[in-house]
Amino acid sequence: MIDIAGNALAFMIALGIIIFVHEAGHLIVAKAFGMKVLAFSLGFGKRLFGFRRGETEYKVALIPLGGYVQLGGEDPSEVSDDPREFLNRPRWQRVLVFLAGPAMNVILAILLIAIVFMAGIEISALPNNPPIVGTVIEGSPGEEAGLLPGDEILSLSGKKISRWDEIQFAILTSPETAIRMLVERDGDERQVVLTPSRVPKYEFGDAGIFPKMLPRVSEVLVDSPAEAAGFATGDQMRALNGRPLLSGEEFVSLIEKNAGQEVVVEVLRDDRPIDLLVTPRDEGGVGRIGVRLGYFQKFGPARALVESVRFNMQITRQTFMVLGKILSGQLAAKSALSGPIEIAALSGAAARSGLKDLIRLMGLLSISIAILNLLPIPVLDGGQIFILAIESTRRRDLSFKVKERINQVGTLMIIALMVMVLYFDLSKNIPAGLLPGS
Repeated sequence: MIDIAGNALAFMIALGIIIFVHEAGHLIVAKAFGMKVLAFSLGFGKRLFGFRRGETEYKVALIPLGGYVQLGGEDPSEVSDDPREFLNRPRWQRVLVFLAGPAMNVILAILLIAIVFMAGIEISALPNNPPIVGTVIEGSPGEEAGLLPGDEILSLSGKKISRWDEIQFAILTSPETAIRMLVERDGDERQVVLTPSRVPKYEFGDAGIFPKMLPRVSEVLVDSPAEAAGFATGDQMRALNGRPLLSGEEFVSLIEKNAGQEVVVEVLRDDRPIDLLVTPRDEGGVGRIGVRLGYFQKFGPARALVESVRFNMQITRQTFMVLGKILSGQLAAKSALSGPIEIAALSGAAARSGLKDLIRLMGLLSISIAILNLLPIPVLDGGQIFILAIESTRRRDLSFKVKERINQVGTLMIIALMVMVLYFDLSKNIPAGLLPGS
């Protein structure tokens, strides 16, 4: 019960902030154009509390799954001659009002992910990891395919790649589907066929392979050999005695074997390689240099914003690729879509893990909501923009009856989508046999 309450609270906080920012975008642009704004609401249904300022009522409503900005003259049946009413404004202004909500969600996503990058993020989550295998789990599909640590994956199904996230995405979205890989090993190229296994609950793919992740110094112990050698927090371990490293485990193993013997450690500091001479302290025949290691990366504010833009572009691109795979039948919708129950569980888990994880999840939700709202589905912002584009092309408005029918279809589509994702949520979180058709 405590977890359920915590999940619900984290979900409402995360979603509330995202919705507030989205609706604030509509509000700010509408008021900037001098449009009549009747209400700004967080939530739907019965008003819980609020206040009025000028002609606008600001309120919080009972059902927290959304919000809205009510504009004067937005309903075609209620339009008057007032030039401030929404439908009396130029179409380009109406388009900008609809665009403002998703645009604010994009800005929020970029800022939130940038904050995470400034605080420090696990290297495996970065979009620009090189496509080099670091670890292969014993008995995994990766081992069965013959992949080895150090292999550089050059292409997937004939398409050249340059980042690990492309491999990760292909594996996640191809359960029990063969993926042809071109791999370079010791200067030779070879073909490998990898067939990811299917993870039952979520039905995505898993191959048991992980990228080459070189650790960074998270702490230098006082009066240690590392301190005397000049190691600093943030240094990334690259090589030892000229031997390139594949993992943190390999670095620790080599240090342990060189007790009392001077070694040369190449580190990357501020994007510059530096050689440090250090003699591991002999502790019972085991070498120690006195550092704590971690797999993370921290950026300054400017670099964090750049990396955040790249990250959000990557998420956007992959979202449309997933939609394409769902529509073509290559990927089950159940594995890719999450509803309120699943998102609440993720929000609760992120909140319990720490503020940084919750902020990261909020960033992902914010960009996802922006993408969803820009789809050309009637009722959503993208659908309204699409209708305005048609009217601009025709140089006259669609009839009230046609718009009404379009919005009814859009409402039915949204309801069907909500029912579907709710069913998927329940099927993932309720024991088999308790749901119809299970």
